Amino acid sequence: MIVELGHLALVLAFAVALFGTVVPLVGAHRGWRDWMEAGAPAATTLFLLVAFSFACLTWAFLVSDFSVRLVYENSHSAKPALYKLTGVWGNHEGSMLLWLLILAGFGATAAWFGGNLPPTLRARVLGVQSAIGVAFAAFILFTSNPFARLPFAPLDGRDLNPLLQDPGLAFHPPFLYLGYVGLSMAFSFAVAALLEGRVDAAWGRWVRPWTLAAWTFLTLGIALGSWWAYYELGWGGFWFWDPVENASFVPWLIAAALLHSAIVVEKREALKTWTVLLAILAFAFSLLGTFIVRSGVLTSVHAFATDPTRGVFILLILGVFTGGALLLFALRASALEARGVFGLVSRESALVANNVLLSVAAFVVLVGTVWPLVAEMLWGRVLSVGPPFFEAAFTPFMVALAVILPLGSLLAWKRGDAARATRTLLPALLLAFAGAALAWAVGTGRPILAPVGTALAVWIVAGAALDLWARTGRSGPSRLLRLPRADWGKAVAHAGFGIAILGISLLMAWEQEDIRTARFGEPFTLGGYTFTLRGAEEVDGPNYRSLMGTVTVTRAGRPVATLHPEKRFYPVARMPTTEAAIHYGLWRDLYVVLGDPQEGGGFALRTYIKPFANWMWAGAVLMALGGLLSLSDRRLRVAAGAARAPAARPSLSPAE
Repeated sequence: MIVELGHLALVLAFAVALFGTVVPLVGAHRGWRDWMEAGAPAATTLFLLVAFSFACLTWAFLVSDFSVRLVYENSHSAKPALYKLTGVWGNHEGSMLLWLLILAGFGATAAWFGGNLPPTLRARVLGVQSAIGVAFAAFILFTSNPFARLPFAPLDGRDLNPLLQDPGLAFHPPFLYLGYVGLSMAFSFAVAALLEGRVDAAWGRWVRPWTLAAWTFLTLGIALGSWWAYYELGWGGFWFWDPVENASFVPWLIAAALLHSAIVVEKREALKTWTVLLAILAFAFSLLGTFIVRSGVLTSVHAFATDPTRGVFILLILGVFTGGALLLFALRASALEARGVFGLVSRESALVANNVLLSVAAFVVLVGTVWPLVAEMLWGRVLSVGPPFFEAAFTPFMVALAVILPLGSLLAWKRGDAARATRTLLPALLLAFAGAALAWAVGTGRPILAPVGTALAVWIVAGAALDLWARTGRSGPSRLLRLPRADWGKAVAHAGFGIAILGISLLMAWEQEDIRTARFGEPFTLGGYTFTLRGAEEVDGPNYRSLMGTVTVTRAGRPVATLHPEKRFYPVARMPTTEAAIHYGLWRDLYVVLGDPQEGGGFALRTYIKPFANWMWAGAVLMALGGLLSLSDRRLRVAAGAARAPAARPSLSPAE
């Protein structure tokens, strides 16, 4: 009965979303206030109905109701409770319901905290958001019903994909979807502004918090996915430029460009047309990522579904919303007149360069991702675009971005003084050269990547610190803690970007690897550490059998760690997995993977020394923390004070 109630709630949600689309949009067009005000309760009702539907599906998983087809195909009675919960969204149908829940949640949040928005703009934003809800509710109901029953209830289920039975998967998809779907709010604001024919500084302030929240969640989601791949898949890497990885990375790059472009709209009322276009494209690429994951056109270990019917439906959604928004953009772009003018050397110009680099980098990743599909469709050729292409084509844009980032932050609006900004950054430049020299001395004979990455990382981090210091003006340290949280958020996010660059470059340049047949009790050395395979034994898990190795690690005769790499087999899913054993450290990770038993005794053993690996994820967490700090600034609360022009304030320093 609870499952049927969940299905009924989803049907009602579709009807409410339809109401929330038509009534507010018609009301805004006609100027009918009562109709416009209907958008807020409709958004709240939609969220409550979808939340109830999602709760019903969660209940079916937690109690192992195998009469529900989705539970039967993605769960098992012996599976731990955490993975039963993960199973709710560890499949196509459940993940789409989670998508709809987050979409409705963002719409409800705009209804609750958008009271300062002009009534017509608010009604149109909620109407567009509900229209997206109509499309995805229809997609779920007509092609991906999560509440379908089986004619006869089986005694047990088929189990969840063993690769997804991991604590990281309890958090990775929700954060990723919060980012993906959060970009729908920027899209809704862009379409609403085009319908109104007006984009001004207030609009720039309204759209920034939503974009910042989506970008922050997407940052965490991508970082969690990278970390999961690092420790769970057992291949020793953290990023493979997989099509689904790229499908989340492209919107992240576009969202980062949108964030910086919206600042120019808010501060100088320039780049209006470009900012609206980025808002449309950011969500369009999120929809494209959904199509890639669920259509089966590209293969990936992350893919949820391969049903062409579902792919066509998602492609239709992508075409309707993106095509409609771009058509509206073409009709109204001439009305988005830019008012602010600025010199070639100015913060605006630096932000334009930032946007160009991020957008071209996103285009490069997109082309590399879809080119195999295009080549197969047009010429029948099967091509593979791998990491060498992406690393060679993508890296130069990130290097250029890292170089201009600190300088752009210190330039003044409208007309900057490049010489003065350069003098302020001189300590950062000296530190960057010192860092490069140190990396070169430590890694003599190794790739140039380490010195270059170290120099860029130090340049960015030191530049962020000097930017904060410059904003204190003559007040010095006493004002540092009183700076707006948005300033601190920007500095922390930029520093996180630098730390992530440091971790990636040093890991790729200095990683050491050993692959051998290891026999019990025979030590071998790698990177100054001595590894010894002591034994291997069979262990029973809750829903798997494991062959667990024991590897001791010493350095200069002193014990460092005892590691237990595993090879697991899940009998229900009939699938093996490899569980790497990792000893985490601030400066390096010790990473061991147990292979198959070998003829003549012993096991295949892969061993890695991974320097600065954790700095990558620490940098990502700092970037997200910077986003949260900026969101906590009262000036960036949703529509806070944006209904009126911000009060003018004196410049605190040349950087302001």
